[in-house]
Amino acid sequence: MNETLASLNAAIEGKSEIESLAILADLFPGEVVFSTSLGYEDQAITDLILKNNINIGIFTLDTGRLFAETYMTLQKTNNRYDTKIKVYYPQTDAVENLVSTKGPLSFYESIENRKECCFIRKVEPLNRALKGAKIWVTGIRAEQSGNRHDMPRLEWDEAHQLFKFHPILHWSFEEVKQYVKSNGIPYNPLHDKGFVSIGCAPCTRAIQEGEDFRAGRWWWEDESKKECGLHAK
Repeated sequence: MNETLASLNAAIEGKSEIESLAILADLFPGEVVFSTSLGYEDQAITDLILKNNINIGIFTLDTGRLFAETYMTLQKTNNRYDTKIKVYYPQTDAVENLVSTKGPLSFYESIENRKECCFIRKVEPLNRALKGAKIWVTGIRAEQSGNRHDMPRLEWDEAHQLFKFHPILHWSFEEVKQYVKSNGIPYNPLHDKGFVSIGCAPCTRAIQEGEDFRAGRWWWEDESKKECGLHAK
């Protein structure tokens, strides 16, 4: 694995985002996937992939608790690029059992409950979506949280047993917005209302000026524990 990682890093060293995505797609045909939450970052990457006809599968997770604006963004994106982003849903039995036994808002009661909900609605579907993939492309950016500042663009994900590639890791939030708007890419209108990181409706709010990027997600929890389990860091 270490030798392969070193070889892949060498292959994309000094290459642009588009070139790097194309190289990885050529090296692993049909085995590179991109997970989109339809936010600014992911819309930029979707454009890079589809506008340049790069052979990378694109999927999204529908937790069943998304904003109406997020569904609208999905539809507009499919229409714009004449594509069909694959949608993964949580297992019906697991959702029914959770809501029946703990109620529809159990995630507000404890971090354990919230992580249970995240696992059912996001982590388990993600695991199915990544099955068979060799490289997982993400929209992670270094400035999104302190523990991502030293991340490499390409890394090994031990939990999922695949490589993760973060093509816009070093883009600033302003650069992402500028790319999206200058290229006329569909984006979630909630971004214009102060929503930076957009997830499930009950767990997302707009942030105030000066607040941290992640302040709008699970705002009732301790800052150090605000992860959903999709990414280990």
